[in-house]
Amino acid sequence: MPNFAAMKGKKPLILVCNDDGITAPGIEALVNAMLPLGDVVVVAPDSPQSGTGHAITISKPLRLEKNHVFGDDIPSYQCSGTPADCVKLGVDKVMHRKPDLLVSGINHGSNSSINVIYSGTMSAAVEAGIEGIPAVGFSLLNYAYDADFTASAHFAQKIAAEILKEGMPDDVILNVNIPDLPLEEIKGMKICRQARAKWVEEFDERTDPYKRKYYWLTGKFNNMDKGEDTDEWALAHNYVSVVPVQFDLTAHHAISILNTWDL
Repeated sequence: MPNFAAMKGKKPLILVCNDDGITAPGIEALVNAMLPLGDVVVVAPDSPQSGTGHAITISKPLRLEKNHVFGDDIPSYQCSGTPADCVKLGVDKVMHRKPDLLVSGINHGSNSSINVIYSGTMSAAVEAGIEGIPAVGFSLLNYAYDADFTASAHFAQKIAAEILKEGMPDDVILNVNIPDLPLEEIKGMKICRQARAKWVEEFDERTDPYKRKYYWLTGKFNNMDKGEDTDEWALAHNYVSVVPVQFDLTAHHAISILNTWDL
């Protein structure tokens, strides 16, 4: 194993993670985009972990195995746990120090608006942010396995380079979503707020061959936010959305109201 702890002060050390699994095309595109920027290490789930949110594994052992999916020159490891587990193990057991940057993705599908709550991609970035590591999650608005990640990789490299140059505000992570368009059709990037939206969910009731009922989650996305400063607006108008996210969930504006209660 390379001595990552001794590499401080040399090329930037970049940890790459995702939630679609270590063999997903999206993470391959992200790894290739990061190679010109620094030394790349990959720690990713050994199977898809979409929708796991910020879950961590506490009730069973975690496995971490060397993987050669990116060749022998790029240290890569597959983890049996969640994206958040991958970040924890990557920092503690693989690199033995904090990387200069954590990039997560490129996710197959959107993580805009309320989707950030459920996203394993963004949870890897948030976990890094909690540890004081500059972090960003990238998502392409295409769920297909064979999606074209050319434009996404371009913007990922550009944003990552800027973070390495400028740093990040304390306790802030970036949530970046990219329209499923050729590079020349994307108008640029917009710094946005998260749109106020939600999933209107239903459970489709079905019956298995043994006559037992089971349920399949379905639903429709309802964007209730008509603002032109949101991620949903930017994406609908062919811009890359860049939303600064924080892991402090305190509703600071409600503190003064609650202080008027008879508690």
